[in-house]
Parts: sequence; C-alpha cells; structure tokens
Amino acid sequence: MTRQTRVRIADLPAAKRAQLLEALKAKPAAETTGPNHYDVVIMGGGVAGLTLALHLRKVRPQLRLLVVERLEHPVPETTHKVGESTVEIAAHYLRDVLGLGEHLEQRQIRKFGLRMFFSNHDNTDITQRVELGSSVFPPHATYQLDRGRLENELGRLCVEQDVELVTGSRVQQIDLAAEGTQHRLRVSVGDEEREVSAGWVVDATGRNHLLQRKLGLQKEVGHAANAAWFRVGHPIDVSTWTDDADWQGRVEGRRELSTNHLMGPGYWVWLIRLASGSISIGIVADAKRHSFDEFNTLERALVWLAEHEPQCHAELRQHLDKVQDFRVMKDYSYSCDQVFDGNGRWCLTGESGIFLDPLYSPGLDLIAIGNSLVVDLVGRSLDGEDVTAAAAIHDSLFRRIAEIWLAIYENQYSLMGNATVMSSKVIWDTAFYWGVFGLLFFQDRFRRVATSPTVANDLARLTGVSNRVQAFFREWAGIEDRELEPRFVDLYSPLNFMVKLHGGMADELTDAQFAERFAANTRLFEQLAGQLISTVIETHGGRYEDDHVVAQIQAWQRDPLIGELVAAYRRDRRRNPTSEGWMVLGAGSATNHVSTIEEVTYA
Repeated sequence: MTRQTRVRIADLPAAKRAQLLEALKAKPAAETTGPNHYDVVIMGGGVAGLTLALHLRKVRPQLRLLVVERLEHPVPETTHKVGESTVEIAAHYLRDVLGLGEHLEQRQIRKFGLRMFFSNHDNTDITQRVELGSSVFPPHATYQLDRGRLENELGRLCVEQDVELVTGSRVQQIDLAAEGTQHRLRVSVGDEEREVSAGWVVDATGRNHLLQRKLGLQKEVGHAANAAWFRVGHPIDVSTWTDDADWQGRVEGRRELSTNHLMGPGYWVWLIRLASGSISIGIVADAKRHSFDEFNTLERALVWLAEHEPQCHAELRQHLDKVQDFRVMKDYSYSCDQVFDGNGRWCLTGESGIFLDPLYSPGLDLIAIGNSLVVDLVGRSLDGEDVTAAAAIHDSLFRRIAEIWLAIYENQYSLMGNATVMSSKVIWDTAFYWGVFGLLFFQDRFRRVATSPTVANDLARLTGVSNRVQAFFREWAGIEDRELEPRFVDLYSPLNFMVKLHGGMADELTDAQFAERFAANTRLFEQLAGQLISTVIETHGGRYEDDHVVAQIQAWQRDPLIGELVAAYRRDRRRNPTSEGWMVLGAGSATNHVSTIEEVTYA
C-alpha cells in the first residue's frame, strides 16, 4: 500500500474507513488459505534452496514451505555438481546452524585445510615446489563434500520436517504480486500443472537465473575466467608422488585430505578427495592467459595437464578408465544489481544471484550468509513488520561483501605463478576471511551490522584497506623477479595472528565485546598491511639501478593510505607484535617468527 493510498484512507469517514479495512482484510485471508498457498516458495532444490528451507523450518516451525526442484531425487552421489570444498563459514552453517554435524563427520571427509604447490619450472617433482599449507589441523573443522550425497541428505531432512519438496518439477510462470497480495506461480510436475500462491518467493535455481532474468538484474564483472572439471573413481594422492622422507615428514596430517591446489601462471588445478572414494580434479584459468578451447573437452584437458602439470597428468593417465564425468563452465563469474526486495517480497540466494570464483570455496559461504539474511527478512515480515528498509540494508551489505570478495580474484590470476607474492596474499586473504567475514558470521552479526555504527564504520574502513592491499599485491608482483627456493610455508601454527583470528571467530561475545573485537581486528589488519608494505619497500629499497623499482617505491611513498597503514604498523608493532613469517621474500630475507600466541592482544 502506497503512502498516498494510506493518506486517502485516513481521510475517509470513520464508518467508510472501517468498512474498507474489513474488505481489505478479507481478501488476503482468502488468498492465504487452502492447500495451494505457501508462506514461502523456494524455486530450486539444490544446496542453496534445501538449506534455506531447513533454516526457515528451524526458525519458523509453522511456516508452509514449498521447494520446487527440477531434478528427481535421489541425485547421483559423486557426479552431481561442483562445489565440493567448504571453509569455516559454510562448515559452521551446515554443522552448527542446521545441525548436520553427524552427517558431515560420518558421511563426508574432514578437510586438512587448503594446500598450494607453486610452479617450479617443469613441475615434474612436487618436492621442488614451494608448498603453502598447515602442518596441523586447525580447531574449527571444515569438510570435503560429495555434493550429491549432501543434497540427498538435505532432501531427506526436508521431507522428514514436513517441507513440501516436489522433485521432477519446473516453474513455468511467475507473476510477482503488488504490495499486499500474493505471488502466483504455475508449476509443472510431469504432465500435470498446478497453480500456487506465496507470500514470499525465493529464487535458488542457480544459473537458470529465473528472477534475475525476469527482472533484468544481470550485472557483469571484470573477472574473466573459465573452468573444467571431472571426477575419477580412484583416490589420487599427492603424497604418493615422492618418497622424500623430509618432505613427507613436515606435516602431521594426510595431504590428500587437503583441498590441494597446483598453482601456475594464470591458472590453478584443484584435487579434492571425496568420501565416495572418487577424486574431483578441476582446471581454472584466466581467459587472457589460457584459452578455454585449450581444455574444454576431456581430451584437450589431458593435453593441457600434460603441458602444465605433467606429474599430475602422469598419475591421472594410469586411471583414465575410471573417469566418471566431465563438465565445463565458461566465463563463470557474475554479479547482480539486487538480491533482496522487502517491498516486492522476493529474494535471490546462491548462484541465482552472484557467483565469484571457486578459489577459497566462497560459494557455500555466500549461500550461508545470504540464507541467514533471507530468514531474517521473512521472519520479520511475517511478524507484521514492513521490511522494505531492512531488505535494502541487507541487499546493500550483501553486495558490498561480494564486491570485497571479488577484488580478491579480479586481475589477480596473473599472480598465481609468483610464489613469493602469492604466499603472502593467501595468508592475508585467509586472515581477512577469519577476522572479518568469519567473525561476523559466527557471531550472527551480518543481519545486525546496520544497528552498530562503529561496526559499520570499521567495515567501511576495512573495505578500503582490503582493496588497497589487493592492488599492492599486483604492484609488488611487478617488481618481484626473484624465485623462491623450494620450501614449506606454514600458514597457521607459527603465525600468532592466524591462530588468534581463527580461534576468535567462535568466542562468546556480548554486543559490546563484539564491537571491541571488530575494532581490534580492524586495527590489526591496518597493522598487518603496514607490516607487509614496509617489509617489501625495505627489501627492494636498495635497487637504485632499476628505474621501474624506484618509481614504484616512490609511488607507494606518496600514497596517503599507504602512509596511514605504515604509520599504524610503526605505532602498534611493539605493543602488539605480529609474526613476520607470513612474508616469504627469498634467500637472505628476514622471516623471524614471533612464536608465542599470547603476544597478540585485543586492545
């Protein structure tokens, strides 16, 4: 109802006003009863739609929920969908918010963190590559997922909890309603059709983009990359690629349980062990460096691997008879102009709205964050609140978070062949994820950011710092021409700030304590950025004979934000010393570790 309409109703005589209000009440009542009306219709029953249904059911047990899914259930366990690795936000959402801990521990694989092996010349000996990863399991568990197995479990739970899950069905037509009336959908199930009404409609159809296309919300991004992947019914294990005892002994866990990455100029290859006994292998490459046509069929992908990752190819060649599928995704990254509308009572979740990149596995994280905001809006709306403003705030926040995340990938694939720069970048990216996004999600603060001006201001400050540091990595790569000798870079236990940020996500914090912690993390990231920049400038400051290096250092020294970050580092480094080992700058560089965790404090 518009403001003008409300004003006209208020001007009516009391008797007429009462009569009209009774008529208005009667119409929605007729529309919101009966077997074909639902409080929420979720279009799409993949992981985004099914987790949202379970989340809504948990928070609002009386809701009438319909999930319309194109595929029949059960879906294939292994050769179903890509997206087989979780990090902390998604793991917390599945395990602790939705209660899937038993399934994850017994039917999936606990992940040994991410692990990267950077290219070294011909890539024929894994021991001659710089390895970045953890030597121990961090305390907050993450998982490798057979997606089909997970979605079958989610579907079973939905049915068990009286969510109406209609598989083998399609949404043929959507009529989004005006304010105060019900949305109409025409759904086909086999040869039959039915019409349903809904208070809220959520698009979880993934790349079908039903609402995004209908409403013209598509938004291109500046990140152009392609991917191909396949599953093999044999557990290929990077640890069997060498008998070197020293290499084998430098980590406590099994490397095959990590999300393993083979990194090279403009590309990375994933190897993800699955509980079904298969392994998922994927090629992801910058479109400017590696043409999609080079790896868009299985035969071409094998030739590409033989050229760029010959040791991986040699292992794979022994098991070609066990290849189970082959899929591709061209120009996979995109965004959206809007994902939540409180007045229109519609939302997008998962890949129906935004998809960024598979590196660091953000897809399920964005589902977790987005679903939590959807649940908040639907619940408040059904309580009678006008959520128009709240939806606008949630929408702006979600898309801002996605933009921060996108900057991690956009124009950054060129760095993947530079082990020196990428080692520091991966540690920075992981720390930022734990200390900002992870802390916000574990503490259930995304839906409340706008209610805390100090947190909102700190997030704005962190956005600027993050974007400047991502640009700094590119600038640094432009002058960093030394190769790292083979070594192991531990991204967790020797680094005091990493241990603190990881463990701190799940601390029990009051509102005041959370605001203090978020402010402390903001100062910490300013300090870490200043530490990185100061160290790089000091390392390259003596290269007076190289005009390009001199010009770059002078540009950094003139940059006001860089000046602020360096000043923050100099101000706080004695009060709050941070480990130096996250900056691996080649032979002769100082990489002294601050070994005691207690030296990092939250002021």
